[in-house]
Amino acid sequence: MRKLTRHSGFKINPLWHLYRTVSLVKVAKNFIVIEAGRFMPSTKMKHKWYARGLGMNLGPHVSFAYKAMPDLMFPELITIGENTIIGYNATILTHEYLTDEYRIGKVEIGDNTMIGANATILPGVTIGSSVKVGAGTVVSKDIPDNALVYGNPMIIRERA
Repeated sequence: MRKLTRHSGFKINPLWHLYRTVSLVKVAKNFIVIEAGRFMPSTKMKHKWYARGLGMNLGPHVSFAYKAMPDLMFPELITIGENTIIGYNATILTHEYLTDEYRIGKVEIGDNTMIGANATILPGVTIGSSVKVGAGTVVSKDIPDNALVYGNPMIIRERA
């Protein structure tokens, strides 16, 4: 089960009230930092840019590939362990807006983990260390250490 904080009680969808849940200035700043970072050619520069500009907790040698997308609203809820790769166009979400509520949850990714291209990590999940997440996987629940996950729905296998 994902670890989420739920906010409900809206008469119309909470995305309509977006700037009551997160500051317009924060979203604008995060947008600029993330969009610049997505096209930044140096992973070292991108690492510093995201850690300082977004407040993400990044271990040494974390690499974001071209167009990888950290959460726009709450990137400070993302923690990534050392020597981890976030693949091309992968998305890490820490929020989700539904028609009757919005949810926020931390995302924690362990050491020596690889997130494949176009993978989507949903809010409130923990991904262990030495995990391989296949391209296009939707990570919708916690993943233990030393696992191989792939597909949608997600299939979890122990790595040999």
